[in-house]
Amino acid sequence: LQICMIAYATAVKMPSLHRHEEEKFFVNAEGRKEPVPRIHDSPTKELSVVVPSYNEEDRLPLMMDEALDYLEKRQKRDPSFTYEVIVVNDGSKDQTEKVAMKYCKKYGNDKVRVLSLVKNRGKGGAVRMGVLSSRGKRILMADADGATKFADIEKVEEGLKNLQPWPNQMAISCGSRAHLEKDSIAKRSYFRTLLMHGFHFLVWFLCVKRIRDTQCGFKLLTREAALRTFSTLHIERWAFDVELLYIAQHLRIPIAEVAVNWTEIEGSKLVPFWSWLQMGRDLLFIRLRYMTGAWQLETRKCD
Repeated sequence: LQICMIAYATAVKMPSLHRHEEEKFFVNAEGRKEPVPRIHDSPTKELSVVVPSYNEEDRLPLMMDEALDYLEKRQKRDPSFTYEVIVVNDGSKDQTEKVAMKYCKKYGNDKVRVLSLVKNRGKGGAVRMGVLSSRGKRILMADADGATKFADIEKVEEGLKNLQPWPNQMAISCGSRAHLEKDSIAKRSYFRTLLMHGFHFLVWFLCVKRIRDTQCGFKLLTREAALRTFSTLHIERWAFDVELLYIAQHLRIPIAEVAVNWTEIEGSKLVPFWSWLQMGRDLLFIRLRYMTGAWQLETRKCD
């Protein structure tokens, strides 16, 4: 009862969708400011790729090279296919923004856009700002480390297609590493394996029942599903994926889980014990705050 009271009393009733003035613009290849679009607007691209990036000057180039090579080849095969890649610089202290701008200059600011946040919001906050600034009919979340092969987008697209007919044009397809779990356990320490199983149990027990891997950063959403879930999202750190899927479950948005290729890349920002502890706390608060009505499933416009 005390925990419920604490969860309720400390809850921010609605997520902060406020943008700082500098976050209302992309900087184009010529250095000029262009106002960001809104997810409430009609889509003008087939696909938006949102890449949250915090101090990723070393890992980002590999991911961007692979992604843009795939996207350009796909567009040559099918000229009707249009795309944009939005790199969200999440208050980085290194040269992430400079690295991303090189791709903007090379491919043009209609295809590559860099959205720089005034301060670090966390991965969930960065993804949300990118999603709410996107132009695509479908929106893909993709990690900056390139751990998932970008061509596997075709697998998650197939998963999305198999969910049709989509209720209210809403559906989500999640890349999954669950099929790799046995191999990963063999390479992990006993302590990290224990943390992993503990986290999976908490996710299943408190929030999301039918998805085995909620944390793979490769998720494809229809524009309508992205609008409905991300405008409601409260969590801005690592556990945001779980809240996203928790919201989707309660809104009866169909969700597919699709196996993808995945390779662990050095340089993770996740600190095993403390990050898992924070995520465990967030999982408990997600359940309690929605259960007590401190958080509501409402859609809001970003200012």
